Amino acid sequence: MAKLAAVGDNCMDVYENIGKSYPGGNPVNVAVYFTRMGGQASYTGAVGTDKYGALMADAIKQKGVDTSHIKFLPGNTAITHVELIDGERVFGDYEEGVLADMVLDASDIDFLCSHEMVVTGLWGNVHNNLAEIHSRGVPVAFDAATRPDDPVVDIAISSVDYLFFASDDGDTPALRDCMQKLHARGPMLVICTLGEKGSIAYDGKIFTVGGIVPCTVVDTMGAGDSYIAGFLYGILQQKPLPECMHMGAANSSVTLGYNGAW
Repeated sequence: MAKLAAVGDNCMDVYENIGKSYPGGNPVNVAVYFTRMGGQASYTGAVGTDKYGALMADAIKQKGVDTSHIKFLPGNTAITHVELIDGERVFGDYEEGVLADMVLDASDIDFLCSHEMVVTGLWGNVHNNLAEIHSRGVPVAFDAATRPDDPVVDIAISSVDYLFFASDDGDTPALRDCMQKLHARGPMLVICTLGEKGSIAYDGKIFTVGGIVPCTVVDTMGAGDSYIAGFLYGILQQKPLPECMHMGAANSSVTLGYNGAW
């Protein structure tokens, strides 16, 4: 069975205009969605000793994710303030909380390297650990969100095999040029999600374009993370690239159909 280690940030998505809170965060979401597809996943990260910390850890565990390496640190769990307007999430303030103090120790690194792949993202605070993980022969996936030019990406990219990022501009010559430049810096594959316009991947030789799976959109929260989980599940099953892209799109369509990340 495919086994994925997700590491880095988590946060409570607090929807103040509807009075609800949902656990989430890029690596957390990927772990949950990967498990939903039938794989095994773990999450390594830090939560606070506030009410949200226990809620986060329990919610992740209930989804079948290994939570043995969640750290409880004194302080507050990360919070993202969100509004839901016509099915689109509008982000407000972000409070990092104890994530700012999270440090991976040797046992965490060993645990992550016991998996078939490690996935993290832009706000995971583990970019400085990726070189060691990668040097031990473990493939690394990284989500750069909408900021592939971020300084964190500069540090991580040479240790990344699968680099994901998102764009609202569609498949343009400028996007393809950006993907080619990113690929030249180390990744085996660069994948850009384009929302309702599908996705595109570049392997150093050719661009592969993927479509969407039509669905009724209720909330876009977690859609990109669902794509990553589906894509990586396909990769670990050694599926062809177009099929991996379709698996990502299909997994995303499920998440788009309900409120909250999961």
